[in-house]
Order: sequence, then structure tokens, then C-alpha cells
Amino acid sequence: MKKIFSKKKIELIAKAALAKKAKDVVLLDLRKLSSICDYFIIASGESTTQIATIADNIEKELLKSRERCWHREGRPEALWILLDYGDVVVHVFYKDTRGFYDLERLWHDASIRKFEDKPTAKRKKRKTHR
Repeated sequence: MKKIFSKKKIELIAKAALAKKAKDVVLLDLRKLSSICDYFIIASGESTTQIATIADNIEKELLKSRERCWHREGRPEALWILLDYGDVVVHVFYKDTRGFYDLERLWHDASIRKFEDKPTAKRKKRKTHR
């Protein structure tokens, strides 16, 4: 089975999270700081249902590339779901829980990349001639 590289995995995870309206999606580069993993991706949801939906969509989209989650922790009721992909660990938080744990502050020496949801271009309505 062919594994995908970290860069591709990161892009797939961010895209899958944003597709389910995740907020404040960021990447922390931990390669020079930790032996646990190379990257954290952190995202927030505004409800327990959304948190579960974001995590489920990440798993679904990565499975399409034959990338399986090594380990999953947490339940939506716990307000935090962790998905471990070896080199990339994903944290999906309820917004207030994210503020409490503040992983960005804890890993403040890591370089941070923010992912933005790209707005879709609005189609212009065509005038129909009658």
C-alpha cells in the first residue's frame, strides 16, 4: 500500500475540515520541537455534532487515499477528538475547549500556518430571453 507524504496529508486534512465548516484551522510544525509527531492540525467546531462531522469527514477523505487513522481518541461529548496519522496528529475541539487547552500557546515555538476556506465564486445569473 502506497503511503502519502505529509504535505499531501496535511492538505487533505485541512480541506476535509474546511468542507465541514471547521473554524480556525491551523498547522503547527513540530519537526524541530518534538519526537511525538511532525505536525499538529488544530480545528474548531461550534457544536458536538459539528466536531464529530469534521472528524468523520477527515477520516473518510483520507481513506480515499488509503491512509488510515492509527488511533482515534475522544467522543464529541468530550468536546475534543484526536486523530493520529503518525506524522500528523489532528485535534478537533469545541471552541471553548480549544481555548482552555490552548495548544498554540503550549507549542508557541512552532511555526504556524493558517488555512482559510476559499470562497466559491458566485455564478452570475444568465438572463433568459423569452
